[in-house]
Formats: sequence, C-alpha cells, structure tokens
Amino acid sequence: MLSYRHAFHAGNHADVLKHFVLVEILRYYNRKDKPWWYVDTHAGAGCYSLESDKAGKTGEFADGVGRLWQRDDRPASMAAYIDAVTQFNPHGHLTFYPGSPAIAMTLLRAQDRMRLFELHPADAALLERTFERDTDRVQVRKADGFSGLRSLLPPATRRAVVLIDPPYELKDDYRSVVTVVDDAIRRFPGGTYIVWYPMLARTEARQLPERLARLAPESWLDVRLAVRGPTRDGLGMLGSGLFIVNPPWVLPEILEGVLPWLVKTLGVDDGAGFDLEHHIE
Repeated sequence: MLSYRHAFHAGNHADVLKHFVLVEILRYYNRKDKPWWYVDTHAGAGCYSLESDKAGKTGEFADGVGRLWQRDDRPASMAAYIDAVTQFNPHGHLTFYPGSPAIAMTLLRAQDRMRLFELHPADAALLERTFERDTDRVQVRKADGFSGLRSLLPPATRRAVVLIDPPYELKDDYRSVVTVVDDAIRRFPGGTYIVWYPMLARTEARQLPERLARLAPESWLDVRLAVRGPTRDGLGMLGSGLFIVNPPWVLPEILEGVLPWLVKTLGVDDGAGFDLEHHIE
C-alpha cells in the first residue's frame, strides 16, 4: 500500500516534536568534527508547500508549526528548530515546511552524508529533485527503507543518526519497526535510532514503546506529546511519541524545559500533556 502522503500532514504537532528532537540530536553530533551519517527510512518528498491543495485540505500545520511561528515567548531551546524552518521561509511568511531530510540538511556539514529511502514513486521523484544539487553528500534510493537500512550498517564513520518514521497504515508496520530496530542494534550498537510512533488507542501503538525498550541497550529515551484527550469512539491520533536508542545525555534536560510550553501552545483540550521516561548510561 502506497497511499500515505506526508504533504497532507506536514508541519503538524507530530512534526514539531519530531523535528525539534532531530535538530537537537544533530546539533549534539556536530559538537565533534568527526563526520556522521543521517539515514531516513521513510523520507517523504523532502519539503512541502503549505499553500498546496494537499496541505490546505487538512490544514494540520495551522495547529502545529503555525502556532509557534509568530510567538515571542518561545523557550530559548526552540531557537535552533525555528531557525531551521526559517531557512525555508526567509521572508517571514510561513509558506514551506521542511521534512525530516530537509531539516537534517540544515545541519549537514561538508564531511557529513545523508542516505534517504522513499518507496512512493511520486514522493521519491520529488525527493530526488529536492537534493539534485548535492548528490555528493546526499543519496536518494527509491526503495523500502525497512529492508534497505541493513545495507548501510555499520557506517564507515561509526557515527549515525537513523530516523525510522513509517506511516503505520498497516499493522505490519509495528512489527517491522521492532524487527528493523533489533537488527540495526545488532549490526551497529552505537547508532542513535529515532523511532516515531502515533499515540492511538490501538494495541499495537500502545505496546510499541514497551517492545522497543526491551530491545534497547543501556541508554534510551521515550517522549510522548499528547495534544488532546481520548475521544468517546476511541478514534483519531491523540499525539505522538519518539523512542530513541542511544540519545544524547543532554536531551532529557532540554525536553523537560520545552515540553510544558509545547503542551500549552499545541494543546487543544484538557487532555493535552506529556510523558518523558529515560535511562541513559
């Protein structure tokens, strides 16, 4: 099934959490001169117009990055993420939203590399077009990232950040995530693995962080941001989470400082809140 298109959801509350954390992790990697790889198993189209029919149909960005854009009370730790988004909106009007690969590109140095997977033919073509001027550092593969990741591990640099961000349209996606993370840790125990997951009522979604925690080595972090409380019918996404294997040791403190503000800014009812668990050696 290839029906999922991130253009409908670009810049929503899940992207805000995911990309804020991604920026902070890559900034931490940039503390050392040694090169790193960024690998994205479900890279999407790379960058999205918020004035497109797709973005306009759902309008999700308005309750995501749109709520942050003109605020003057943002915590200082939000600055790097906002700066990354601003690079695609230099005139101040929120017109484009960078996807995960484009966010990573804002922190890529001359010695670093990106390896991007996207299976949807239309999005893969757009992704190639987005990075066609930087093929020395960026490689795009029209392929399944679940199966393609193993060919890249371990990277020659022995430093890598891997984002695993499937659409979870199929129940098999949850099982595939666990299998892929297990294999990745065995092949390259020192990598940082970021797994995005939706907060849903369905059993597979609720159990995923627990299953990943059983795989993780000594260091892991699980953060969840809910923007609404459960509905009567139990349907719909309440928020999203990130399970991170080998997170930077500074990340819990950064998140503790920004999550209350994100709940206040992005929450739509009294059910909004956050959870943060971690064990970092």
